[in-house]
Amino acid sequence: MPVALNGPVVVPAYRPAPAPMCGIAGFIDLQRRPVEAGSQRLALMNRILAHRGPDGDGEWQDERGAVGLMHRRLSIIDIQTGQQPMIDPESGCVIVFNGEIYNFIEIREQLGRDRFRTTSDTEVILRAWLRWGPRCVDHLRGMFAFAIFDPRQDVLYC
Repeated sequence: MPVALNGPVVVPAYRPAPAPMCGIAGFIDLQRRPVEAGSQRLALMNRILAHRGPDGDGEWQDERGAVGLMHRRLSIIDIQTGQQPMIDPESGCVIVFNGEIYNFIEIREQLGRDRFRTTSDTEVILRAWLRWGPRCVDHLRGMFAFAIFDPRQDVLYC
């Protein structure tokens, strides 16, 4: 309820309690030059987003220091092995992801579930990227945001 105290009406701002959820952030130098203090920048991003995910955090940079990704984790699916950034050891592709893929089990089956190391929807997106590239989003149903760095093509897809 608005309150007037010998002056303008003061309406308290509505501020919902922060909901825990994963947080992702990163950087890229478009000329692929090393980003000055890249590790420190990722660490700062991580600290700023600490409230977004209490269950873990991770940071990654490419070998040139031109691309960096970070993730704050709220564990919901695959609590044991869903850490991020997640790296595919064969292709070198790296993903950070926030959200939920409702049909990840069906996509896992379509991609061949025996090829997966984890039970996370994050790995499903990464493997979908390896199969379909940017068209992977056509297969995903859910609410999500992600960034994938693909060193084979030298591209950051968000």
